[in-house]
Amino acid sequence: MKAIQFKNAASQKIYDNYIRRIKRVTKILAEEDREEILLEFNSHIFEANQQVNAGSEINTLLDVLNKLGDPEEVLLPLIADKKLRQATKSLNPFDIVKGLALNIRNGVAYLLFSLMYLSLLGFGYAIIMKLIYPKEVGLFLDNGSFETLGTYKGISPDDGVVEVLGHWFIPTMLLCAIVLFILITLTLRIHQKLKRYFFYPYT
Repeated sequence: MKAIQFKNAASQKIYDNYIRRIKRVTKILAEEDREEILLEFNSHIFEANQQVNAGSEINTLLDVLNKLGDPEEVLLPLIADKKLRQATKSLNPFDIVKGLALNIRNGVAYLLFSLMYLSLLGFGYAIIMKLIYPKEVGLFLDNGSFETLGTYKGISPDDGVVEVLGHWFIPTMLLCAIVLFILITLTLRIHQKLKRYFFYPYT
């Protein structure tokens, strides 16, 4: 982005400070998204600046910045949306957590997605418990019928309850966690696309 040069030193200082605020707020986004936002705001300021003389330059700048709003407030929904789109493309769990955290105030759907991702911790917990209590954690059948998946204490050879996965329990839990993570993320990606289609059809 090419910075705008003002004739008035005070105008230049105000403009530079505003651009720095935009850069600071958008630093968590990918470079392409940051540049897109900067260009959009910069173009509004540039167009307004072309229609004034040096005497009213600072007043016009202050007016357009007032209409654009404080970057820390007006950019929050846009940053949240872009961050989540970035996360669902990369499948990076840390990016997804950040994206959902930014969007948690934007509707019940994001709260539900957050809870679904949180449920993935259950697989990790099951794996850890299997390592600590190998005989009491697993997939248990009672005389051939499903009994429980998880912890089952008090197993006796005489009660007909057996753990059927054995050493395959940990790989199975890992596979289930990966598959569920991908399914939830793909569903989140579809949700994002539908949201943009219905609410931002021209973006």
